[in-house]
Amino acid sequence: MRILVTKEADRKETRVALVPEDVKKLIDLGFEVFVEEGAGERSGFSDASYRKEGAAAADGEECDIVLSVSWPDTARFKEGTILVSAFDPFRERARLEKLAVSGVLALSLSLVPRTTLAQKMDAQSSQSSLSGYVAVLKAAERLPKALPMMVTPAGTINPARVFVIGAGVAGLQAIATAKRLGARVDAFDTRPSSEEEVRSLGASFVRIDLGKTGQTGQGYAIGLTDDQERKQRDAMEKTLERSDIVITSAKVFGKRAPVLITKEAVSRMQPGSVIVDLAASSGGNTEGLRTYCEVVTDNGVTIIPGSKLEREVPRDASKMLSGNFRAFLSHFQGKERNGLNLDPDDEIIKACLLTKGGEVIHPYFKTG
Repeated sequence: MRILVTKEADRKETRVALVPEDVKKLIDLGFEVFVEEGAGERSGFSDASYRKEGAAAADGEECDIVLSVSWPDTARFKEGTILVSAFDPFRERARLEKLAVSGVLALSLSLVPRTTLAQKMDAQSSQSSLSGYVAVLKAAERLPKALPMMVTPAGTINPARVFVIGAGVAGLQAIATAKRLGARVDAFDTRPSSEEEVRSLGASFVRIDLGKTGQTGQGYAIGLTDDQERKQRDAMEKTLERSDIVITSAKVFGKRAPVLITKEAVSRMQPGSVIVDLAASSGGNTEGLRTYCEVVTDNGVTIIPGSKLEREVPRDASKMLSGNFRAFLSHFQGKERNGLNLDPDDEIIKACLLTKGGEVIHPYFKTG
């Protein structure tokens, strides 16, 4: 089968779907790989590096499989083309309908279930880990103080305090990064199972009695009731007031992110403190957040939208995505190496197959 690696249509996109070292691995599996000119340029991968590993230059070829990071231009794809991407379909229903009409069979690795079998294909997790890392670096850059404790002849500097709300993949990486930089870290998550993970990274877990909470079978937090959200906001206020950096990453699968930090709570935070909201793409956890630009409040708190921060480390983000794509293709390659076995009853395919036969078929996105 012939694979096309696209140059991303989104000008803000810095990542590429496949890196040169994985080109060779896919060729060894029997795939033909074509890479559009300049596809890896913004990630630090030259056209020559792809050619060296056996990729051919793309020049109008009609390929069976297209790999892209974000939403591609489907106008040039033949009907029945298999599109494997990492786009987020929740905020782009119109584009999803357009994909269906084009006859493309589209799958998003952002919807891969969080199971042991599928973890190598889980683009959402691989990218969230990097976004948690970048969030701490961005906050540290804006913070008008140092993160680690320093004992000097001129006096002692106390460590900065970091509060991480949401201990999923991004949150745990944020905790680990802040600890490595010497900060004192507190963290909270509605899932009781996360306390052990938080403590294993050296952070303190903020206990809040919310009653019955939990997670889905795929590891996503279950949405709270209005009363539970109010209790959570009230209980977090003291921790927010003493925190220099707050990283929020609380999301609910397929829904608007819960508002956890009110304008009133922000008004009581210390001047110079920084909030990085990793849930910005789904509405954000912070009142007063602006999706596309930083905000500095009247009391001097900087609120940073944290959408797609992994784009700021595109070389490693691309390597991780490339591993996700390669794992998917190798797992579903047919025994005869002449196609992909996309069984609609397979639990992974069922979770990430969006369009087929000119229609949106994913039960979550179907209309009518």
